[in-house]
Amino acid sequence: MKPESIEWFIHVIRRLPSDDPVAKGHPGYNRYTTQKAHWLGWLDPNSGTGTYPRKDEAGRDASFVYNHIVEPQMLLWLVRAAGIKEELVQAAMQAADSVPAMSSKSAAIRKLIPWPEVASALAKFE
Repeated sequence: MKPESIEWFIHVIRRLPSDDPVAKGHPGYNRYTTQKAHWLGWLDPNSGTGTYPRKDEAGRDASFVYNHIVEPQMLLWLVRAAGIKEELVQAAMQAADSVPAMSSKSAAIRKLIPWPEVASALAKFE
């Protein structure tokens, strides 16, 4: 399995601790009750559980996915579950709360917690 491939990303996400379930339809959850399930369903274009089908194109790896996710709750769960320092997660949450649009919230999180830091933390779950 190639490091940082989509397959690698799915593998490490499966090994992360799950978040507490919430009611289906809660904002940020759509067809899921956990953000872990949201990630796994969205990453697998054959699962049929995504809100829309993810394009599975050559050159799109875990870094591409992390840098293009629009749902801030997915990012926050991932960084927390990966073991990023809680102070940094809290700062990212505050930065996300300071802007109105989902895409801006996600960008604020990624600005404080860039992919190389997340990839390093996720490598511990290989």
